[in-house]
Amino acid sequence: MKIKEVRFVSGNEACAIGAIAAGCTFFGGYPISPSSEIAEFLAELLPANDGRFIQMEDEIAAMGSIIGASLAGAKVMTATSGPGFSLKQENLGFACMAEVPCVIVNVMRGGPSTGAPTSPAQADILQSRWGTHGDHPIIVTCPTTVQEIFLEVIRAFNLAERFRNPVLYLLDEINAHMREKIEIPEASELELIRRPAPPQAENWGFPYRRNAEGVPLMPDFGTGHRCHVTGLDHGETGFPTGNAEIRQALHHALMAKIDKNAASIYKNDLFMVEDAETLIIAFGSTARSARRAVELLRKQGRKVGLFRPITLYPIPEADILKAAEGKRKIVVPEMNLGQYVLEIRRILGHDIPIAQVNRTDGEPITPDQIMAAV
Repeated sequence: MKIKEVRFVSGNEACAIGAIAAGCTFFGGYPISPSSEIAEFLAELLPANDGRFIQMEDEIAAMGSIIGASLAGAKVMTATSGPGFSLKQENLGFACMAEVPCVIVNVMRGGPSTGAPTSPAQADILQSRWGTHGDHPIIVTCPTTVQEIFLEVIRAFNLAERFRNPVLYLLDEINAHMREKIEIPEASELELIRRPAPPQAENWGFPYRRNAEGVPLMPDFGTGHRCHVTGLDHGETGFPTGNAEIRQALHHALMAKIDKNAASIYKNDLFMVEDAETLIIAFGSTARSARRAVELLRKQGRKVGLFRPITLYPIPEADILKAAEGKRKIVVPEMNLGQYVLEIRRILGHDIPIAQVNRTDGEPITPDQIMAAV
């Protein structure tokens, strides 16, 4: 890979730079700690790259603004944190139902309510999957390093565009504010995906007719095609329907476009897993402490490995089962009271002991805490 530039930046800045590299042309947001710097950086970067930045009156309007801009053809992003993420949920559900590609960054903090605005947490894992009502498709990714933040936000845009679906991008206060070196590739080295387009024929009247991947060929507003978008159950024309067969087919199709293509969405990182007797499953900045714990335990002769899911949802069940095969114990550290561990227990059952390491006091989980659990 040809490197264009090397920079020393924070995670939030890397997120903004990555969004520009991914082709983002619109950001609608509202300042909230610890995500505010993303909006601050994009307020400068977007106008300089032929894009548009708007600070909306609140988080609800910010989510609505990116839905509108996406329907008009823009690659879009917003950024928020805990309370703001809660406010976005109704419009997030609309984006899932209307199949509107968008990237929502959530720099997690403690809760509930105002919680701990400037302290680290991983409190929104289950909310990222089930925050809005109804059965809905969602993709959730969670990077660890600042370099990975830059690269994964590009992948988040690609996934949003490919599947015409919201992608939730989880950071936390630690990796959002830490500074590390990033290598920025040449633009020609990046693979960028654009949403599937309908035939060029005028007056295309089927904005929800699907391609082979199950993704609708929905035209951009203003291009001369007939576009009807609704949060109600609808058929291929986009108009509401009360037909039971069409409604059932719609909800299955919404889930199927993600489920049937999940193998190309999954992304994991394995560290010393093959011969391990104990497996640590960790994500985000907590995975940094987990990796250090593995290194220290290996020096003591303990066979410990780390499975780090970068794609949290759809959950990589087969990969987790394979990584856990033959292990005597599983350890799941996370900065909440036990959210992702519920998924791990569901997948692995009760045959393998599963230990939790949880912390919600605004301090990071340390390698020593993880080592003690092992």
